[in-house]
Amino acid sequence: MLGLIRKELIIFLSSVRYNTRIVVPGWVEHSEEYLASSSRYFPFVGWIVAFLSSLVLWFANLSLPWEVSVVLSMAASVLITGAFHEDGFTDVCDGFGGGWTKTKILDIMKDSRIGAFGTIGIILVLLLKFTCYRSMSGLSIEILFITIFASHSSSRFWALLMTKAIPYAREDELSKAKPIVKNMKTSNVLIGAVWGFLPWFGFFYLSSLPSKLVLGFILFPFLLQSFGFLYLRNFYKRWLEGYTGDCLGAVQQVTEILYLIGILSAWKSF
Repeated sequence: MLGLIRKELIIFLSSVRYNTRIVVPGWVEHSEEYLASSSRYFPFVGWIVAFLSSLVLWFANLSLPWEVSVVLSMAASVLITGAFHEDGFTDVCDGFGGGWTKTKILDIMKDSRIGAFGTIGIILVLLLKFTCYRSMSGLSIEILFITIFASHSSSRFWALLMTKAIPYAREDELSKAKPIVKNMKTSNVLIGAVWGFLPWFGFFYLSSLPSKLVLGFILFPFLLQSFGFLYLRNFYKRWLEGYTGDCLGAVQQVTEILYLIGILSAWKSF
């Protein structure tokens, strides 16, 4: 029993090490088996990122303007993950912006240098996030925290789901994502769905919210994220016949923003 618990803990910490810059204990050994299994905890890592960035937002807002607190919270999120997903989104913008064939797109995305398309794309993404959170200053602290947790966790689930929706596009064995995606199990995606959508149910425990607003907080983000996921799936399939690790980072960024937009849309509508 203890052996199974220790193994699962190693798998979880492998997910933390892969997705963030958080230092894990030295006894957490690295293996492709653990790394492949760690995918089921990707959305739960979103909980960790959300918790730490929420703390920064809350403490900063005790003595600083809301806008400054939001920027500090966003910066904390980027520092915690090492801009892991933002980097993927930037590479996707450069790849699809400058390439017209599968080979060219993949070559550009592999290049560590950032181009005009990537620069413009990441500026717009960060600006959208800032504007969304700035617009949420009137929300209660409970709604805001649930929103932060749900946006981080669910967006990582959609990225995980993409690995089952279309095949992996690269054939090289040197890809950082290869050990994870080549052994992706449906059970890992299902477990990831639990971690990804569990924070959404927090809205049901806020008795002060009218039922139609709770329904809107669930339905609007889900519809927008689903649309974004389906669009990106078809887009990747048409141009690359699959996805790459950078594509997953872009899925996470896009669906995170779509979640925030969904919350704002529901709030304004109801």
